[in-house]
Amino acid sequence: MGLTDFIKKQFIDILQWNEDGDGVLAWRFPMQDMEIQNGASLTVRESQMAVFVNEGKVADVFGPGMYTLTTQTLPVLTYLKNWDKLFASPFKSDVYFFSTRLQIGRKWGTQQPVTIRDKDFGMVRLRAFGIYSYKLADPKKFFAEISGTREVYTVEDMEQQLRNLVVATMTGLLGSSDVPFLDMAANQMLMSDKLKEGMLPVFDRYGLTLDNFVVENVSLPEELQKAIDTRISMGMMGDMNKFTQYQMANSIPLAAQNEGGIAGIGAGLAAGMGMGQMMANTMGQAMNGLNQPAAAAPAAEDPTAKLAKLKALLDQGLITQADYDTAKAEVLKKMLG
Repeated sequence: MGLTDFIKKQFIDILQWNEDGDGVLAWRFPMQDMEIQNGASLTVRESQMAVFVNEGKVADVFGPGMYTLTTQTLPVLTYLKNWDKLFASPFKSDVYFFSTRLQIGRKWGTQQPVTIRDKDFGMVRLRAFGIYSYKLADPKKFFAEISGTREVYTVEDMEQQLRNLVVATMTGLLGSSDVPFLDMAANQMLMSDKLKEGMLPVFDRYGLTLDNFVVENVSLPEELQKAIDTRISMGMMGDMNKFTQYQMANSIPLAAQNEGGIAGIGAGLAAGMGMGQMMANTMGQAMNGLNQPAAAAPAAEDPTAKLAKLKALLDQGLITQADYDTAKAEVLKKMLG
């Protein structure tokens, strides 16, 4: 190297990264035609890490603090360059700074419905979206797997890759989970925790730590939503026999006003409730009670007959609506026990 080239060469005394804004994960210190002075100062701020790279190989890693660069503080680089203890010349090395700040409010979502296998419903297609947060924890992994020798690597550069990883991992986890999808869909916190647990090693592979993962919404296919609504309704019914009697008692006054009369109640209830043979048996017992002679079963003691009489009295104006409602409530209360 001639004298002119030596004069043109610049020597670096201070290495530091003043972040101008948000959204940068990795930044390479400009080193063109520059060498680092032995004894130069390295400043790594809080929420930063610095990495020295020699000929593509990660050497020394520095956390927050101020360092004087010597063979003692650069042991790996000293080994790679075969320096002895007396080496004091300027040297070339790539220096990368990494932001370890928490990246919050990152969005994820399924662009197309995802098909999963569920032990309750078989094949299920769903859409989901939410938010997550992460931070860079291992710059060596991140450099080797993601950022490489790029001058700048941003959060947006990482966004698409992470979104695809999240959706792919979510699909696999839901499909192989022992927890039924119905239970997780009803409890989004449970689903979020389950997915976060499965995604931790995926993020760790790239030197990232998943801090939080939230499922904000799960859009279910219409047929699955109907099945869930039906299951909820069945659970709310409780004793099916009492529920059937209750439905029938409410229908008798209305049926008496229609052309089909009380005889049409059975078919209407069976079609509406979908109870099949159980409904037919229950209706048969109720109808037999109405047709029994007065001596065997006095009409006054038959709840359905009593309701019909009360309705007739109301229609004739002999009792008020309030009296009818009160009497009806008492009859239904006795009927349901």
